Amino acid sequence: MAVSSSHTSEIKASPEQVMAAIAAVDRLPEWSSAHKSVTIESTHPDGLPHRVRMTVSIIGITDEQVVDYQWNGTESMSWTLVESSQQRQQDGAYALVSTAVGTSVEFSLTIDPKIPLPGFLVKKAQKMAVETASKGLAAFVAKTV
Repeated sequence: MAVSSSHTSEIKASPEQVMAAIAAVDRLPEWSSAHKSVTIESTHPDGLPHRVRMTVSIIGITDEQVVDYQWNGTESMSWTLVESSQQRQQDGAYALVSTAVGTSVEFSLTIDPKIPLPGFLVKKAQKMAVETASKGLAAFVAKTV
């Protein structure tokens, strides 16, 4: 069964700076402890990542994933799972809105594991993903600005 979550946080940087950090997909392991390796297999004509292969380990489960990224300027990006050893579905997105103090960042994620997992484990994995998407990204943006 697919489960979804979302979280909004504030980052003290411009939407351009935040999106530049998000677009540095190959650097995900620097700010996401779940991402063990990332390889960009193809890019869009503008050079932004399109198809990306990654190894992700969360709550003791390692997953080999291939995802396709879509970009909408500095407003949003999303990804869709193409292949996975552990999931039937994964859809994620970041939506950015400029604010008086920086950027409001909304992160959303929907996952559907292939194997039945207890609800508490799925919630724990979601919580870890949301914390990484907010705190990890904010720390990475601060380091790269």
